[in-house]
Order: sequence, then C-alpha cells, then structure tokens
Amino acid sequence: MKSENNRPKDNSPMKMLPCNERPYEKFLESGPEALTDAELLAVILRSGTSGCTAVELSREVLKLSKNQEGLSGIHHLSLQELMQLNGIGQVKAIQIKAIGELSKRLARLSAREQLTFQKPSTIADYYMEFLRHEEQEHLICMMLDTKNHLLGESELFKGTVNASLISPREVFLEAFRHHAVNIILVHNHPSGDPNPSEEDMFVTKRIEKAGILLDIHLLDHIVIGDHRYVSFRERGMLSYQ
Repeated sequence: MKSENNRPKDNSPMKMLPCNERPYEKFLESGPEALTDAELLAVILRSGTSGCTAVELSREVLKLSKNQEGLSGIHHLSLQELMQLNGIGQVKAIQIKAIGELSKRLARLSAREQLTFQKPSTIADYYMEFLRHEEQEHLICMMLDTKNHLLGESELFKGTVNASLISPREVFLEAFRHHAVNIILVHNHPSGDPNPSEEDMFVTKRIEKAGILLDIHLLDHIVIGDHRYVSFRERGMLSYQ
C-alpha cells in the first residue's frame, strides 16, 4: 500500500496555479463578485484540456463570437460553433448555452417586478435581454384590460417587420382572443439601433388607425436596440396619448 508521500502528484494545469488564481478557491475566499467572466465560466466547465486550464478554455469561449466578445457573445454562438473549440464537447456546449438562457430569464424576472405600462422604460427593460441578442426581428403584442393589467402577450411575427407582412388583422384577432381593450407593440432591431424605420412607422400607423375603428387602443410601440429603446409614445408619434 502506497503511503501519502508516495502518491503521484496532481500536475493538472489547474492544480499548478497559485491558490488565489484557482476559481473555486477564489470564490470561497472572496465571493463570486471577485471572479472574472472567464473564471465564472470555468467554474461551470470544471475542466480544461491537456495543457490548458478551464480558465484558459473559458477565455477562448468568450473570444469565439464574431459579433460580440465576452458573456454577451454566448447568445450568438450555436452548439456547433462552440464544439469547434478543442475541449468543448456537446455536454459543455449545452452547459454554456444554458448559462446564456438562464441569464436572460433572470434578467426578465427582475425587470417584471418593476413593470409599469405607463412607463415605456420598464417595458423596454422587461424585453431587453430577451430581444437584444436576437439576430432576427420579433414582433410582440402585449394585451391589456381596462385597468392596464397584462392579459397576455403573443409573438406575432419573426423575420423582417414590414408593411407587406404585418397585417392589422393578425394583431386584432389576437387582441380579441384575450378580450383586450389596449395593446402595446414591442419589436427589436438586430442592428442595435432602435430608431424606427419608415416601415416601422407605416405599420404602426396602420395598426393605430385600425384600433381606433375597433375601439382597441394602441398605447405604444417600443423598439428595442442594444441597451437602448425608442418609444413611439414618448416621441409623440401616436394619436392616443
């Protein structure tokens, strides 16, 4: 039987690091706030590859996105793109994508507590993490009762929001299903610039006019960019204020 002194040493890359540079030890000593993005990701990944620590592998993951480096870039990476990295198999790729989805859901839960339909900024916050990373446009309709309580929300379209594809009929059929008296439209611009296009303004006017005839008011149309938004209501671009 081998004695303690005769046991082989653990010479894995992570064990060779000073204690204060190991994510687990650093977490226990100073808390999660002290860890870098790469170190936090390394805690999830747990292991690297031969000659490459989990922290170094995490840094490679964070640099992988062509659109945006860092944690935000995870949202833009597919499983296949992640698995191109040596040391990232299907399981680790799924773990990384799960982190991105959890972050979106946590952000939305936090924003929901502050959600007020009279304040466009709170609606933008509620949808920001859900929409700002998307590479296609999504059009969402929020349906409200007479006291502006949320009755439901529905994604009406995914692709390119334009006048030929978005019909007021689709919007108000959904509103009727929920017995809504007020609606708010929300959609994103993948470019990150929330300024409304001519198509956005044309579609909004068509829906607003149809709503006046049906007695279902369009309270706002909010365009989500990258940490920015534009509210038609705040800009005075709607008749019903």
